[in-house]
Amino acid sequence: MTRRIELAVFDMAGTTIEEHGAVYEALRHAVESTGVTVADSDLQTWMGTDKREAIAALVRIGGGTPDAELVERQYGVFRTFLRERYALRPPQPIGRADKALEELRARGIKVALTTGFSDDVALPLLASLGWSVGEDGLLDAVVTSDEVPRGRPAPYMIHRAMEKTGVVDVRTVLVAGDTVVDLEAGTHAGAGVVIGVLTGQLTREQLEPHPHTYVLDSVADVPGLPETLS
Repeated sequence: MTRRIELAVFDMAGTTIEEHGAVYEALRHAVESTGVTVADSDLQTWMGTDKREAIAALVRIGGGTPDAELVERQYGVFRTFLRERYALRPPQPIGRADKALEELRARGIKVALTTGFSDDVALPLLASLGWSVGEDGLLDAVVTSDEVPRGRPAPYMIHRAMEKTGVVDVRTVLVAGDTVVDLEAGTHAGAGVVIGVLTGQLTREQLEPHPHTYVLDSVADVPGLPETLS
């Protein structure tokens, strides 16, 4: 029997928000400006995670020593680079992502965004799009990396979104994202539906080996799933 979804939890950059690869570039710049080299495969592995954790891991993989002071300094480099890129080429909704979220909410499905960004990056980004939380907004909740002890692939942001929206059965939660850690987080959380979308840097062939329910072209396809209709 198809279980109806009560809460849809989406990643931000690359899933619902088109930011033209700026996060990818900013993360690479923040790490490589310490003097280490980042392999594309390692960079992609850490996309979607908490950005401080990602910087520390990538510096370590490159042979550096990521002490707390270095990580905080390079997170500042990441933020500055990202802000400059966003000013040059403002983010926008991916495809009809905003319309898909509106449609889900109109059906009584709650909508939350989760992100590896901290509040100081995520909230201005959402404000620039006019996306807000509340009855008259697009969203029911936003969960940033500041709010949980660990980011993806840990399940805590998804569970925090459930807390914020009053959803108690994780089997009625849909999770969607464009990275492997999005799929892992959804799986670790026990979500009833786990979706990979192809609007980020990864191909279908790269996402499909990992646990999932669907791999879709984009978030715009989510309202067509039977779990959102029944």
